[in-house]
Amino acid sequence: MIEFRRVTDQLSVSPQITLEDLQRAADLGFKLVINNRPDGEDAAQPTSAQVETAAKAAGLAYAYIPVRGGPTQDQVAQERSILENSEGPVLAFCRSGTRSIITWSLGEAMDGARSRDELVELGQQAGYDLNGVLPAS
Repeated sequence: MIEFRRVTDQLSVSPQITLEDLQRAADLGFKLVINNRPDGEDAAQPTSAQVETAAKAAGLAYAYIPVRGGPTQDQVAQERSILENSEGPVLAFCRSGTRSIITWSLGEAMDGARSRDELVELGQQAGYDLNGVLPAS
């Protein structure tokens, strides 16, 4: 079973989920799933279309923001906008969860919503090291 790692009350991140994990996410109260993993990174991963179908069947909203390497400013802004407009808790995933938390944290830092220290602490609590990716204070 994949671990959903709570970052804030609004956001949890996860390594690659299975289609079965989507119903569990809905049962836990998530309202939206953001897929940050590009299709085709691994032959065993479900496609975005498959994840979207399973998410909608579970009653979840779905967004696909595929991040290769580091997120672009457009991807950061798109994810931030989606999160701001979400009607409840969000689960974002990629291969390991790292691109998902980095994309979120860069948006928080750029908008001044949270300090670098707070973001690093939230990352550590969720099992991710954001020291090398966030701008210095």
